[in-house]
Amino acid sequence: MIRRIPTAARSGENIAAALLLGFTVLAILWSNSPWAQSYTDFWNTEIGILFGNVHVEMTVKHLVNDALMTFFFFVVGLEVKSQFAIGELTDRSRAAVPVLAALAGLIVPALIFLLLNPSGDDARAWGVVISTDTAFLVGALAIIGPKYPARLRTFLLTLAVVDDVGALLAIALFYSEQVRIWPLVISAGLIAAIAAVRRLPAGRGPAYFVLGFGLWLALFTGGVHPTLAGVAVALLIPVFTPERERVEEAAEVVSAFRQSPNSEYARAAARSLRDSISINERLQTGFGPYVSFLVLPLFALANAGVRFDLETIEMAATSPLTWGVIAGLVVGKFVGITAATAIVRGTGLGRLAPGLTLRRVAGGAALSGIGFTISLFIVDIAITDPVKQELARVGVLVASVVAFALGWLLFTVIDRISPPVAVGAKLIRDVDPQRDHIVGHPDAPLTLVEYADFECPFCSRATGSIDEVRAHFGDRLRYVWRHLPLERMHPHSADAARASEAAALQGRFFEMGSRMFEMQDHLEWEHIYRYADGVGCDIRKFDEDLESAKVLHRVRDDVDDAELMDLNSTPTFFVNGKRHTGPYDSASLIRALES
Repeated sequence: MIRRIPTAARSGENIAAALLLGFTVLAILWSNSPWAQSYTDFWNTEIGILFGNVHVEMTVKHLVNDALMTFFFFVVGLEVKSQFAIGELTDRSRAAVPVLAALAGLIVPALIFLLLNPSGDDARAWGVVISTDTAFLVGALAIIGPKYPARLRTFLLTLAVVDDVGALLAIALFYSEQVRIWPLVISAGLIAAIAAVRRLPAGRGPAYFVLGFGLWLALFTGGVHPTLAGVAVALLIPVFTPERERVEEAAEVVSAFRQSPNSEYARAAARSLRDSISINERLQTGFGPYVSFLVLPLFALANAGVRFDLETIEMAATSPLTWGVIAGLVVGKFVGITAATAIVRGTGLGRLAPGLTLRRVAGGAALSGIGFTISLFIVDIAITDPVKQELARVGVLVASVVAFALGWLLFTVIDRISPPVAVGAKLIRDVDPQRDHIVGHPDAPLTLVEYADFECPFCSRATGSIDEVRAHFGDRLRYVWRHLPLERMHPHSADAARASEAAALQGRFFEMGSRMFEMQDHLEWEHIYRYADGVGCDIRKFDEDLESAKVLHRVRDDVDDAELMDLNSTPTFFVNGKRHTGPYDSASLIRALES
């Protein structure tokens, strides 16, 4: 199963973007108020930790930028690892477009900036224009509200992940201070130790924390920006899709607790449920809200305090540094991402997801010029002159406003000229009683279609829900099975689909399917032939039919339909021809069918 992003999570992202914007405005108002000096004094206040002869000292601003922002980069790293391991970036042909577009979106803005600032200290600030602010990008897309944004949102998030990787590499390679060898040797040892933590039988969480904190101190001492410790730890934390065995174990423990509630079963149930989800996903869920609602707003408050007095505005209006930042973010991102997408798609190196057009990518490319968090972060470490820092911050803020306005304009015009079409919202092929596998009366008024995979543990669990739904509606419901074998995650799923179709030619489709669901962990051919014999199939005919064009085309047709509807997870349900989103327990499906 590929994880869907719940509506509540998207709402949280929008709230986080609103908080980021609010604290940005607060920082600007504070730094331009009669109490402006208190803004500077507060963030430059020195704080320190004394432990024996060891003394670590930094300003409040550096505490936010160097320590708290480590958690931001930690969450980014978790998302990067997840996307490459089980997310959008595992589909190489589809991932190629946003990946290469992101690379162009890193290079083109930097080149435009260097055209306006070819030499001197200002040239060092090229890194300010390479990054897109993911939080603001998602929030801006929600505010503008283009029609059917799901595919575009996924494209932009994939692009932002690669963009973040490029920005982090730029910080590591070009914006670290004087490097000290021994602390980096210690860092390498700590990284090896972190990689081995996954093999511990218990206590992995505390081990990650202690070793991660040690890595932060080692990088800080070694002259490399310590926030990279967050990324390093995140990339070494394992990620996996929920495994059937662990999900079943969790269900058994929960069932035992329901029958005999006690503290021992409660602890076991909590531990079992937690362990059924990868630590990567648990940490994203655990740390994400703190980063979104605390760390990033504090960062904005500490770094967005630009003085907009007459002198600063006059200097910014004629400053190549300010205009380089604006041109790099607004023009560079738009041109780089749009042009690269057109080239990659045109040359066949990659393909866009169904329903996603170059015009809509162009609107997203314009919004990618909102470079706030990492842009302001690099301003602080790339430029030493406080006056030049102010000019660069003016450029970042102006570019973000212009990029948002340009994106809004483009989406408004694009949606009017070429209204987008929803992909996968409706069933692309009507139910055919002569072709489809149906349980119930073929002409029943209610229809539930499931695209599923015999090796998917969630499809197996869903059979109980479907039985309850069928019992509730009786002859008023027809249930239809269609194939969507996810071979990348379930290597035997395509073979199981063919086996079910070969059994169907002998009238044994659902019997064979039920047997394979029962034995999901054993779907090699030697087992499949045994199951076919057990449900009453003629094995010689079954063996011949497995390679027949009718069987192969039957599975392939379902897969082709699923691809046209952009289905990428199982189980996926259609209720009376319309795609069902949200939970698929029996109560939810019954409500959907009744409505």
